[in-house]
Amino acid sequence: MSLRARPLTFACFLAGLGLGAAGCADDTGPGAGGTGGAGAGDLGGGGESAGGAPSTGGGPSGGGGATSDGGGGAGGSAGGECLDVLTCDADYPDLGATIDWNHFSSSVAAAGFVNHRGRDMFYNPGDTVWVMAKFAYGLLDDDIKDEEVDVWLNRGCGAGWELVGTELTTDDAEHPTVEGVEDTGGWVFFDATDLDLEEGRHRFLLSVGGDRSTTEVYVDVVPAGTPVIVTDIDGTLTTEENEEFSALLTGALPQSNPDSADVLTALAEQGYRVFYLTARPHFLGQRTREFLAAHQYPLGVVHTTLTFTGATGDTAVGYKSDELAAIAARGLVPSWAFGNTASDAEAFAGANVPLDEHRIMFQFTDADFGSRRIEAYSELLPEITAAEPPTCP
Repeated sequence: MSLRARPLTFACFLAGLGLGAAGCADDTGPGAGGTGGAGAGDLGGGGESAGGAPSTGGGPSGGGGATSDGGGGAGGSAGGECLDVLTCDADYPDLGATIDWNHFSSSVAAAGFVNHRGRDMFYNPGDTVWVMAKFAYGLLDDDIKDEEVDVWLNRGCGAGWELVGTELTTDDAEHPTVEGVEDTGGWVFFDATDLDLEEGRHRFLLSVGGDRSTTEVYVDVVPAGTPVIVTDIDGTLTTEENEEFSALLTGALPQSNPDSADVLTALAEQGYRVFYLTARPHFLGQRTREFLAAHQYPLGVVHTTLTFTGATGDTAVGYKSDELAAIAARGLVPSWAFGNTASDAEAFAGANVPLDEHRIMFQFTDADFGSRRIEAYSELLPEITAAEPPTCP
């Protein structure tokens, strides 16, 4: 099942002014969602929202790629086998009717296209668990403040949903910085610690009361030592380094490098968690998820920068190094890493990703840190499929 979605593009802005722009026509695609009726959604592993979704259920979430015979429940780990977390596709719950906006300015902002985005996170058992998302609209990324957001939980990626709370979006700097997320206004910081989330993947759906637009957050509770892979996106999974920004103007999605989704899916099927780490600006969070879903990449934790401009060069090295240090503090050091630039190579080397043919540079020669160069992802498939699966703690 897929729901209608309107891409986050300059074309959408033009269409909103009545100037046409075919690239902003409602579209369908894996993981897409929308506002309309009583249900809506930007899906955490899929697309952004702004089209019309019925209240009786949303589209399947994210990834769009790997499937599993055992379903998407959190399950359990026995004998060193890894949890089955390849699917997470429960239909949306009935989100209920819209409510009045608390502020007229919010209704004005909400006339723009939806640009909400959740912040996925890895946590260890026993950690304080935060569910975080920013709520904004339109080309200017206008956030809404002091507006009600319902928080729903799809525990363990099972079949059902629980309404676990209602929060107000923040004003600027109202909330302390959490997990590196600074409160720039329009955020929800929901403390989910008391929900007693078991090990495994959990899907949160956050629904704005004023229009029932939504976004998703994935929380992956894993013990230290869980096998992880990290991958860049632009130029590594997309066919060109700057392809997203040209695609953004038309409403299209970037193309995917052949066999890259198959490689990541093969690793996910063996039990590796996937960490999508891109230096894109954070307003592209929804489109990043849409790209991953449309090209059938496996579900994973998705992180963009938390800035409006993104990062390049030394700034990208610092950003990615900090992100990898944050998961390393939870005992998660990637066993595989995929990139395509000198900044990727430096960040991976600094994060102690093993230099054992598993630190991969796509069509880039890493003369400084000795990463392995590949010309095509098909080179990796035979050795991955022949390898023994990792052991989970």
